[in-house]
Amino acid sequence: MFSDTSVPIVLASSSQYRKELLARLGLPFITCSPDIDESPLPDETPGETGLRLACLKAVTVGKQFPDAIVIGSDQVAECEGEQIGKPGSFGKALEQLKKMRGKKVIFHTALCVRNGHDRNPDDTIQKDIVKTTVVFRDLPDDELSAYLKIEEPYDCAGSAKNEALGIVLLEKIESDDPTALTGLPLITLTTMLRRCGINFFPANEHE
Repeated sequence: MFSDTSVPIVLASSSQYRKELLARLGLPFITCSPDIDESPLPDETPGETGLRLACLKAVTVGKQFPDAIVIGSDQVAECEGEQIGKPGSFGKALEQLKKMRGKKVIFHTALCVRNGHDRNPDDTIQKDIVKTTVVFRDLPDDELSAYLKIEEPYDCAGSAKNEALGIVLLEKIESDDPTALTGLPLITLTTMLRRCGINFFPANEHE
């Protein structure tokens, strides 16, 4: 296995939330924001959208860092069969929260790891998707509005920061990967990074 410093790691994201999650692993990395169109394609399911965008981010940034391990991730929420992405504004965020209150919402968190160090095309790309089921509390308009004015989660799919005050909006969370809802499923990611040869516990650093 490679040591944790022998292969550069690039997070293909401008998200502070994903950056903070990746930092938990103690690996050196840099971030690079991918310039892509995140609009869903016609007839695309939420999971398909998320996985396509995660891979597009990893591949796009990988062109700038051809020898690096590049991590791409994307999240799309789904309520009653409808895709719910980043609101971008107070009005759209309030509309999203009103639609989701009292309901079950599925968050599709897609992950793609491109290993530029591996010259075998069949092993270059790893991808997966983690589903998180969330039940939103049935809160009145004034509370939803107050929350949005406090936290302004307009860059979050589903208009709620579960890692902060947004947890108050939620009644229940079910997932096999607890950090997936925040935007980066670390259990899935560490599995992929180990396949890339990353050693999280270099022996010489603990002797």
